[in-house]
Amino acid sequence: MKKDVPSEILNVLSTLEEKGFAAYLVGGCVRDLIRGKTPKDWDVTTDATPEEIQSVFPDSFYENDFGTVGVKTESEDPTLKVVEITPYRVESTYSNARHPDEVTFSKNLEDDLKRRDFTMNAIAYSPKNDLVVDPYGGEEAIRLKRIIAVGNAQERFSEDALRMLRAIRLAAELNFAIESETAAAIAASAPLITKVSAERVRDELSRIVASPTPMQAVFLAQRLGLLTHIIPELEEGINCEQNQAHSYDVFEHLLRSLQHAADKEYSFHVRLSALLHDVGKPASRRYDDEKKDYTFYGHEVIGARMTKKILTRLKFSTETIDVVERLVRWHMFFSDPDQITLSAVRRMIRNVGVDHIQELLELRTCDRIGTGRPKEQPFRFRKYKSMVDEALRDPISVGMLKIDGTHVIEILGSGPGPKVGWILHALLEEVLDDPTRNTHEYLSSRAETLAQLPPEELQTLGEQGRSRREEEDTKEVEALRKKHHVT
Repeated sequence: MKKDVPSEILNVLSTLEEKGFAAYLVGGCVRDLIRGKTPKDWDVTTDATPEEIQSVFPDSFYENDFGTVGVKTESEDPTLKVVEITPYRVESTYSNARHPDEVTFSKNLEDDLKRRDFTMNAIAYSPKNDLVVDPYGGEEAIRLKRIIAVGNAQERFSEDALRMLRAIRLAAELNFAIESETAAAIAASAPLITKVSAERVRDELSRIVASPTPMQAVFLAQRLGLLTHIIPELEEGINCEQNQAHSYDVFEHLLRSLQHAADKEYSFHVRLSALLHDVGKPASRRYDDEKKDYTFYGHEVIGARMTKKILTRLKFSTETIDVVERLVRWHMFFSDPDQITLSAVRRMIRNVGVDHIQELLELRTCDRIGTGRPKEQPFRFRKYKSMVDEALRDPISVGMLKIDGTHVIEILGSGPGPKVGWILHALLEEVLDDPTRNTHEYLSSRAETLAQLPPEELQTLGEQGRSRREEEDTKEVEALRKKHHVT
């Protein structure tokens, strides 16, 4: 594994060792090295105290209660600019299921490893000697793709309840399974998650949503009793049957929609919106005796309010709350596809914002796949996408020119009149033939020449320009429709 360790890390380790201290890589970076993956960050542990570490590395800083010292390097790689070094630690009791009441430093590596969460993270590695220290069978757990708590699982979760959600997140990120005793301990300890700050829960939940297999993870969080303490609103969708257009209950529909967003590698906003877009359905569900089916009128409005409440409770950023709330609120834009007009499309773009209209379209595809329908983009939806492109594009018009009507009026030396429009459209035709002519200097000079023409000749040129504009405009729209296969 040594060949995969960056020189900056090797230098930090060797510097400590030259000063007579033990030094190991530990935690997630060792796990990743064993898996043949490139670590995203590097953690070093040592028998040196924070003060001793700082004496070895004068260009370092120490600003926390856990003894971690940040050592600056000369690296151009942002992940290596600061290397974190932590002394071997022994932690006391955890009275709040969040933080140890007291942290003391040790000279024994195993003291540090036995306080860690999972066996795959309780492995130390010395590149100098190519030595792996693995007292809890972490390498075997990695080989078997198992997440196993170190020692007594319930004790580990009572120390830091966030470890339960972290186990689920790691399962989703690594495609590992949680070992049965560890899973049972999560189920028994699930209420402890309420002791963890909303910010820490949010960060783990965000990584679950951004993982390759979020559907599996959220199902697991629900089965082990964590989801009811994090987003209980989602559980209201369990066994909430939908109408005939859907193959699944509301809960499974939401998770399948989320998974499609992950499969397509859509943005975090789309993924979170896919998870929450129908959260208002249970509250809006009514049985229609005439239709002999369920209706969910207004569920998008109810769902948007619920989404804002959920994301605010979990301390998401104002931007994320605003974008996801809007996407949930307007995700039913396509509920009446036979009544599509360009003006309606423009209003929808205004509702969600130009920067997020594509995300709204992506959310719609997730919603459709989540119903159990195999086709992501039926004809009418492709038609809508074509109209969005049409509404977003800059129309071919005299507004594209580098001079405007006010300047032409100055050249004419008279007030507004039809000659202004004729000149502008005549100039537009020239620019369509040769876009390099669209400069203030050329168009001003050309406008002066056109202003000298007899009115009849100028009108003819202007009408030719107007006809050319309409022709080019039609070509652009046809090209957009061909792109979306709706010609």
